[in-house]
Amino acid sequence: MHIISAVCGLGAAFALPVLMKKPETVTQAKFAFKVNAGIEKIVKIGSITLLVTGLILGALNPSLFTQIWYIVSIVIFIMVQPVVAVILPKKLAELEKILNSIKEDKLPDSYFQISKQMAPYNGFTHLAAIVLIILMVLKPF
Repeated sequence: MHIISAVCGLGAAFALPVLMKKPETVTQAKFAFKVNAGIEKIVKIGSITLLVTGLILGALNPSLFTQIWYIVSIVIFIMVQPVVAVILPKKLAELEKILNSIKEDKLPDSYFQISKQMAPYNGFTHLAAIVLIILMVLKPF
């Protein structure tokens, strides 16, 4: 269950920034938002399940709490949460507000500016996900 959660929670999260960066018109952006909403549900469920199953594994095997890779994984996971639960959703809400106020099918520069502002946060979350996967698979220390 833990591995499936990782695939759903971490894997699907890689698709979201790519999906949201592709639209060139308002129509495409609105469609991307609809698809994003569906993927986001999978990411949220997978991420929560990943944390819960990880903690259950720790409860079943308390020696995990002495392993640096395990503790670092939990810390990284918790550090990412403000970005994925607060910052990125606010930016997405700003993008959606812009979309809902546009009458033509051309995306304004403000849409792309906000999208660019999201890039470092998306990069951080991707890097964190890669590190988490490496830690879970290799258990290096």
